[in-house]
Amino acid sequence: MAEEKKEEQKVESLDVARDKEKTENPKPEEKPAEKPIEEPKEKPAPSGKFADLIKDIESLSVLELSELVKELEDRFGVSASMPMVAASGAGSSSDGEAGAAVEEKSKFNVELIAAGDQKINVIKIVREITAVGLKDAKDMVDAAPKIIKENVDKAEAEELKKKLEDAGAQVELK
Repeated sequence: MAEEKKEEQKVESLDVARDKEKTENPKPEEKPAEKPIEEPKEKPAPSGKFADLIKDIESLSVLELSELVKELEDRFGVSASMPMVAASGAGSSSDGEAGAAVEEKSKFNVELIAAGDQKINVIKIVREITAVGLKDAKDMVDAAPKIIKENVDKAEAEELKKKLEDAGAQVELK
């Protein structure tokens, strides 16, 4: 019985200590960090032969700017929007010829799929193609599948593919 009273007193004293700590050192409420609102910076005054035009454009509303862009597009036969790239194989036509609507690519990436049995010869060709050191060329071959050269013309890509395949590698043009 005496032990139970002692434990109750300990628990009560701990509760009192916690309450006292909370009142003396209250935790601030956590608020998300707010970014200070930045004042717009003063832009330097336009100079040159287009200064008056720039000042006029700056004074237009968004709606007026949109109308101006449309007028310029119509007048000069251009488009201010980004061109959309056709996804390969996504084009479809009514008679089922999907490939007819997609344009042929002009730039290719040469990707080494596998080095094959003659790895040393492949490393030599990769060094020749990329003009990197022996260690870098070996790392590229070991990391296959790996793009060896990017954005090359079709003729050059075919030539590089032939060289690598003659050395024993498996290559794909993308």
